[in-house]
Amino acid sequence: MNHPNVLLIVVDQWRGDILPALGTEHLKTPNIDRLCREGVTFRNHVTTTVPCGPARASLLTGLYQMNHRAVQNTIPLDARHTNLAHALRAIGYDAAMIGYATSVPDPRRTSANDPRFALLGDMMDGFRPVGAFEPEKEGYFGWLAHHGYKVPENRDDVWLPEGEDAVPGATDRPARVPAELSDTAYFTDAALRYLKGVGKRPFFLHLGYWRPHPPFVASAPYHAMYRPEDMTAPVRAATPEIEAGQHPLLDFYLRKTANKGFFQGAEGFVRELSEADIKQMRATYFGMMTEIDDCLGKVFAELDETGKWDETLIIFTSDHGEQLGDHHLLGKVGYFDESFRVPLIIKDPRRKESAGRIEDAFSESIDVMPTILDWLGGDIPRACDGRSLLPLLGGEKPADWRTELHYEFDFRDVYYSEPEKELGVGMDEASLCVIQDEFYKYVHFATLPPLFFDLKADPHQFINLAEDPAFAGIVKTYAQKALSWRLIHADRTLTAYRSTPRGLENRVSKSSSQTLKD
Repeated sequence: MNHPNVLLIVVDQWRGDILPALGTEHLKTPNIDRLCREGVTFRNHVTTTVPCGPARASLLTGLYQMNHRAVQNTIPLDARHTNLAHALRAIGYDAAMIGYATSVPDPRRTSANDPRFALLGDMMDGFRPVGAFEPEKEGYFGWLAHHGYKVPENRDDVWLPEGEDAVPGATDRPARVPAELSDTAYFTDAALRYLKGVGKRPFFLHLGYWRPHPPFVASAPYHAMYRPEDMTAPVRAATPEIEAGQHPLLDFYLRKTANKGFFQGAEGFVRELSEADIKQMRATYFGMMTEIDDCLGKVFAELDETGKWDETLIIFTSDHGEQLGDHHLLGKVGYFDESFRVPLIIKDPRRKESAGRIEDAFSESIDVMPTILDWLGGDIPRACDGRSLLPLLGGEKPADWRTELHYEFDFRDVYYSEPEKELGVGMDEASLCVIQDEFYKYVHFATLPPLFFDLKADPHQFINLAEDPAFAGIVKTYAQKALSWRLIHADRTLTAYRSTPRGLENRVSKSSSQTLKD
């Protein structure tokens, strides 16, 4: 292959179980379906943390949250960690990014007066922005104004439903901004300009889309593409109060999660949404997914026309999932699968024999970085917690492949959510980790009560068995697995080196006296 390229497509808040290839009815995504036909679709893939900032830190560093410690949006990422961009530059690739990384710089190397500290996050170090959304969506709103659209004084009001009489909330009305000027169109325009300009130079492009992230409102015609009556009903307890009885953390989010975070200008709380509201919102969510797919069709057509389709590794994934009303929640919080299961599709032009296959092995977001580096012939950093997925793409599951999925969530106070006082936990105690396989799921909290679910008998995780004497032995086993996982994956940047009478040795290298590398 003369010009190996990489296109990493990262959508935002796309649930992993919502793909036609995995059985989702009604959703129309012909271009993503093409990726599934020509690539491998991973059925059991999770992000190792939520929300956006921590998830993208794990995706782009290959580190579990317990190692990179950018544990929430607004929390800095330690500058000592390498990332995909730096690793790509080491092998001669310009790491171009369209979209965002929601990354806060290291304050020990950055002035406290830096305006990035007044934002939710900004571009991760090492990436070259070629279609930025951050800070504060300025690139998009400037693009709107440049195209003659009158941006309202409160710029986010472009995502209000159309009509002066419209009521903010779950709606069957279109967004005020037309599809040709949507944020999805903006990212696509940037991608096409980049691909047309890159010429014959091998490229790496992170193509990010904000959708189907809220506000849950779609531009015409996508707002009316799906019928609410065709959407599945939310999986939830009979009332929010019954749901809240499962755990104090769940109770907090059920009481505090407001509609305004999901519908521009809306009032009230998510727990008050009716089943009809949820189904309408899901129809809108599907519409935004199809809009992304239509725009990806334009990007794929550009690769086809320039002969780059068969020279490009294409990866489609998301930073995190979305509750979509399940368990009376919206967003990405807590410990439920809906927040952590995300899509992963990989089209490898070198492995056409695997086209169309569904892979059931457990995979995690930290595997994406080493997979890209492995495919390009680069070095995978010793500190990286993930593993290359190339063997799985070839249909060969390594004998020592992981037997459980792992993910974490940190619920310390940030400026828009403050659970610490209500839950009676300290800043460094506000955390949980999850270990699960096809049989059981164990949720360990630093100071709050644990959770344990029998996934065969209770796949939607309503019945906590952590204190059931009949499951005491199994709970102990999974707690020990979680502890072993954390011990194995503690920071190992330098642990392969050792001094000897012969000098410095690197145990993961074929020769001794190796030069120290990041």
